[in-house]
Amino acid sequence: MRSQKIKASQIRSFSGIFMSGASMSTVSESAVSSQRAGELLPWLLVFGGACFMYVPTFMELFRTIWATDEQAHGPIVLGLSIWLLWRKWTSVLALPLQGNPWLAWPVMLLGSLFFVVGRSQGVLIFEVGSLIWMVAGALLLLRGVQALRICAFALFFALFMIPLPGVIVDTLTAPMKIAVSIVAEHVLYAIGYPIARSGVVLQIGQYQLLVADACAGLHTLFTLEALGLLYLNVVRHASLLRNVALAILIVPISFTANVIRVMTLTLITYHWGDEAGQGFLHGFSGMVLFMSALLLIIGADSLLRFGVARKGTTDER
Repeated sequence: MRSQKIKASQIRSFSGIFMSGASMSTVSESAVSSQRAGELLPWLLVFGGACFMYVPTFMELFRTIWATDEQAHGPIVLGLSIWLLWRKWTSVLALPLQGNPWLAWPVMLLGSLFFVVGRSQGVLIFEVGSLIWMVAGALLLLRGVQALRICAFALFFALFMIPLPGVIVDTLTAPMKIAVSIVAEHVLYAIGYPIARSGVVLQIGQYQLLVADACAGLHTLFTLEALGLLYLNVVRHASLLRNVALAILIVPISFTANVIRVMTLTLITYHWGDEAGQGFLHGFSGMVLFMSALLLIIGADSLLRFGVARKGTTDER
């Protein structure tokens, strides 16, 4: 009987320890959940404030200039910028809760000033660009300079979605269109097509084609530059020489891709008529532009890789 009582007391003791452990586990899980909720609350407040400020702006952009061929890259850049920030989200949350308010508040104040001026005066470069300042200020406030370093490329990439002033676009687009037209004319003439040029108007056979801003303008160059920089960020080469060389080559690659697009539209119009050139195949030429640019970037990167590897072999000798 005594041994049975001892066993019963031991059982009650073990059960008490087990219940105490379970209780401590529940308390610790609750504490962790509360801590996570406390960490996410400031980010949710920032997200809500950003939506309140910028959703009307982006809705207006989707209805107006982002619906045009010249600015169709804006939504793509916006989506990719959000994706780039999301990739760094875990790294940012892992940082200690040590913000830099003395640096964050001036940045956010400057962003707010840009937003107010841009929104009230209709200056899109200020209104849309202020979002980058506000995000940078929020990162500085909640996680400090290290968080800003982690998200630096995503914020830089977002610059490509900002609509540029019309004066700058028109000034830079005109010589670009002429240069693209000249190269397209000479290449097609060299391979035997009956083509002539007057300014930015190409005459091939009985058809006349105007090289528009969407085909060879500054916005197209910006889009291809963004594509090249995104490629650099994704592949992340260890060689500094390779990265710098490829970043410089993106400019002539973008120009070449524009020439390929204009030549493609010209040949489509010459062989299948004006309706084909201005219809579905005109939109398809945009895919030709991006695919040719991507293939040229990959080809240039492969040549640079071969050159860097060969240089390393030579140095070892």
